[in-house]
Amino acid sequence: MRTSPSRRASVLLAAVSSLSLLTAACGDTDDSADDDGTTNAKNAEASPNAPTKTGLTVSFLPKQVNTPYFTVADDGGERAVEELGSTFKEVGTEQGSDTAGQVSRINALTEEKVDAIAVSALDPDALCDALKRAMAEGVKVVTYDSDTNPGCRYAFVSPASSEDIAVRQLALLGEQIGYKGDIAILSAARTATNQNAWIKSIKRELEDARYQDMRLVDVAYGDDEAKKSYREAEGLLEEHPDLKGIISPTTNGIKAAAKYLSQSQSKGDVKLTGLGAPNDMRPYIEDGTVDAFVLWDPAKLGELAGHAAVALASGQITGREGQMFLAGDMGWFKLGGDGVITLGDPTVFDAGNIDDYDF
Repeated sequence: MRTSPSRRASVLLAAVSSLSLLTAACGDTDDSADDDGTTNAKNAEASPNAPTKTGLTVSFLPKQVNTPYFTVADDGGERAVEELGSTFKEVGTEQGSDTAGQVSRINALTEEKVDAIAVSALDPDALCDALKRAMAEGVKVVTYDSDTNPGCRYAFVSPASSEDIAVRQLALLGEQIGYKGDIAILSAARTATNQNAWIKSIKRELEDARYQDMRLVDVAYGDDEAKKSYREAEGLLEEHPDLKGIISPTTNGIKAAAKYLSQSQSKGDVKLTGLGAPNDMRPYIEDGTVDAFVLWDPAKLGELAGHAAVALASGQITGREGQMFLAGDMGWFKLGGDGVITLGDPTVFDAGNIDDYDF
């Protein structure tokens, strides 16, 4: 149980599309083996109607504790886990690039014999050995927000498809700069799975004809640290004086970049968008530093991860494509390829709606 009181996100973003309510059991048996010769548990039988186990211990391991985004996300996870009759535990590091810290905490949770771990991975490869050991010991592993390799977990709770998130950010910036000029990206850690997927999709989308007059000139990494992200934003403008816009697909990065731009001569001239939390970005929307940005409801993301973790531990799903589980009043969710569970479409925040949200 967390010692700090749970904070509740008081809003809902755009409604997640409800999936058809199916009760038929999914999951034919398949005794195929993974690379090390052990039976692939993802192909075991599962039933969405299996009783929900209670008294479980579900641990959340975010990329970084004590940040607004993950505080809200993990509060959502806590709410789901406790409503399902189990115990929630949050562990983590205060450094946004401490992969070794994530590994050590996974190992500790395995030793503690927790029932499930929900982790937002800082690195797609570095956590794999620790996560595979946890799975071999019977721990159900879910990733949320940022994935690891599919073979190192049972399911991934994704905010939306990587392509949709990337395309929306680029389109917003294109609209703001008239689809013309040099742009840059201010990312988090170099190894962050979600960041790299979005950057790859942005680069691919830039090949579309409507972006023919836009050019990506640089990608900087602030490691989700406020001071470093601030310095990296400053460095981008110093190195690229003709820069027209920045995409920062990370809540800590966009906040730091907005702070820098709001105090610089480039305020209003260099456009900034990306993924941000409304409460962080409200001052910069109000003072004209930022026109619009996007995000999903992190509380709902954490809540869905909590439901997925308990569903795995209860045998309602095993991580196989096509299986379904009920996530409380959020409705039924279906696992896609590689065990991906998608929350829904992101929401665009601007001066017209930002005051409707509080997280």
